[in-house]
Order: sequence, then C-alpha cells, then structure tokens
Amino acid sequence: MLTGAEVIFIGGDARQLEVIDKLIELDASVTLIGFDNLQKPFAGAAGKRLSPEALEKADALVLPVVGTDEQGRVESIFSGNELTLTADLLGALPKHAVIYTGMAKPYLKQLCESQGLKLVELLERDDVAIYNSIPTAEGALMIAIQNTDITIHGSQSMVLGFGRTGLTMARTLQGLGAKVKVGVRKPEHFARALEMGFTPFYTRELYQEVANIDLLFNTIPTMIVTAQIITNIPHRAVLIDLASKPGGMDFRFAEKRGIKAMLAPGLPGIVAPKTAGRILANTLSQLMVEDIRNGSGPE
Repeated sequence: MLTGAEVIFIGGDARQLEVIDKLIELDASVTLIGFDNLQKPFAGAAGKRLSPEALEKADALVLPVVGTDEQGRVESIFSGNELTLTADLLGALPKHAVIYTGMAKPYLKQLCESQGLKLVELLERDDVAIYNSIPTAEGALMIAIQNTDITIHGSQSMVLGFGRTGLTMARTLQGLGAKVKVGVRKPEHFARALEMGFTPFYTRELYQEVANIDLLFNTIPTMIVTAQIITNIPHRAVLIDLASKPGGMDFRFAEKRGIKAMLAPGLPGIVAPKTAGRILANTLSQLMVEDIRNGSGPE
C-alpha cells in the first residue's frame, strides 16, 4: 500500500489514467497537474496548477512516458496550458522525492542531477521493455497490413536488431507464417536466432540481404538503413522504423526512391494505451512501495 505517500502527476496521455487509477487504489494521495480537460474527473485526486507550492510535499513526481523536451516542456493531451519544468520548480521538491518517467532527455537528466533528485526511467527496465514489445509488435503489424497489398503469411520479412523488441517482432511475424530474416551484430544473437528458426545475418551484410524483401522492421536506434542500403531495396517494400526518434533510416532518400518508410515510435501508447498504462502502473507502484520501504519516500 502507498498510504501517506504524496504523488503528483504532471501531464501525460491515456496511459497515465491507468497509472493514476492504480495509485489511488493503493491509497496514495494523488495530485493532478495538467489534467484540466478530463472528461471524467478522478474521485480521490486533487487538481492543481503547476507551481513550486504544489510540489513542496511530494514524495513522488510522475511525468509522461516521454518526460520533457529539451526546453523542459511537458506534453499533456488533457490540458490547454503549457507545462514547463524548471530548476525553480524541481528545487521545491523535498530531497527524498523520486521522479519517475518513461525516458529522459538530457535536459531532464541534468535538471534532476543539479537538484540532487533521484530519476527513474521505466523504459530502461527489461521487464517494462519486454511487456511493451507486445503492443509494439501488434501496432507494427497493423501498419504493415494497412500499407501492403500482400499477406504477412509468406512474405519476405526482415527484422533489424534482436533485442527486447526485435525478438518479439520476429516471433510475431514467424507466428503468422512470414519468412523472417534477422539482422544481428553479436554472435550469441546469431546463434539464438538460428535456434529459433529464423534466418540470421550480420548487419554488415545488410546491403546484400535487403535485395528481395517485402517488409523491413528496424529496432536499432542508430542510422543503419542508409541511402546506400535503400538503393538495393525493392520499390514494393515497406519500411517501418520502431526505434526511438530520429530512428535508424534515411527517410528522405526512401521517399525520393518512392519507397514507403515510416517512423513509428511510441506504438504501445497509440494502439493499446490501456494495456501500456497497466504495464507502467504495475511497475511504478511496485517501485514506489520499494522506495518507501527503503526510505526514499515519505519521511
């Protein structure tokens, strides 16, 4: 239980609603900032405006999955007001307070470090990333189906990267009957991909391997599908980049060649916000209980 814990939410999307629900259920005292336009207000949660005074008693500050931008702005689909985190605001937090977000850009990391505050990035955790890979794979399939005139079954599909998202993507395609190539960098990933029935190759051989593909799903967050690689990709192919922005594809050159290439980050929050919210809610509530038990929470 989180009885006595003061938790403040600043901004967010539909995923945050599941997290708010969970923390209210655990008896936390919840304050919402940037949720002015909620169709159905939460019973048991107070609404406030963003100010130093609103943060003075917080044990935990929960930000959206994307944290802030490089100017400190916090996105909220439930508010028409601009929300910006500054040093003055974070300086009002108690020193034991913990800040939770999905991922943090350098601005937020530096801000927390300058104020001596603990920052937790949920999407850096293996468990959250693996759970999130399921709606990511489903969303990627939805995009592929909408943008092709062939079935996934029997298609020549390629997945770049064999990490948490890449593995789930490859297995999902395989389950639908696709012929799946997997681009890897490590020998152990090559061996595992082969053992699982995929056709592995090393990414240094990517130019040759793309010559006959129908679908390409990239999970590697560095530029890997370069202009040179794209020159050897068939015009019929559809490229879907699942890596975080700016992705790992040369989208300008793909468009120039008439190849469909789409950057599709954040799919869990788009295609399955309720499921994605529950994933975050379960992990976040467990972490908060542990932090309080270990003395990082309310004093």
